Amino acid sequence: MLALARIREREVNAAWCHGSVPREAPGAMSTSILALVRQRALLIFAGSILLLQLANGAMLPLMAGVVTTRSSQWAPVLIAACIIVPQAIVALMSPSVGRKAQQWGRRPLLLMGFAALAIRGVMFATVHDPYLLVAVQVFDGITAAVFGVMVPLIVADIAFGSGHFNLAQGIVGTATGIGASLSTVLAGYVSDKFGSTIAVTGLAGVAAVGLALVWLAMPETRRSAK
Repeated sequence: MLALARIREREVNAAWCHGSVPREAPGAMSTSILALVRQRALLIFAGSILLLQLANGAMLPLMAGVVTTRSSQWAPVLIAACIIVPQAIVALMSPSVGRKAQQWGRRPLLLMGFAALAIRGVMFATVHDPYLLVAVQVFDGITAAVFGVMVPLIVADIAFGSGHFNLAQGIVGTATGIGASLSTVLAGYVSDKFGSTIAVTGLAGVAAVGLALVWLAMPETRRSAK
């Protein structure tokens, strides 16, 4: 409440707050919702996020089941470490990700995030030492750091000037929810039928598809300074 009390109404530009830009004459197409949802970059990015969550959502639960069977005594400690390690990586990497996004553009970092996820899936499928699986979680931290910064940044790039940032973010958020929900359902079914190794390998394959989608179809959204 003290922080909010320090905000003065005259200091807030309502148009800029929701992503609008000043115009000499109103442009219906520039603020059209239909024009926004038809943007190729938004649709491709939402699709890539769906694939990201489809590949990532069930990966840690599957790995936790494997750790429990291989090292039941230390399973709680190892699983806790698998959760804490990525968070530490995110805290360390996120400032650098933001800087590199401005220097390199968005696509190279998206590719790095998907590549880290695919590598993590392959290593989960091939590494059998439960202690080494904790080290593999470093790749989860890389992916989380990249997409934690890239999602709002790319949505802001795409929605810039339209006044519909929240709508664009909602579209990407919907893709996130669909991908995460399907991940646990599909991976759980495959794991029951064919084993966790096949399931994790399949998740790595989904991550590779997402990597290919970004590589082949995702345009660069960084705006050039004028």
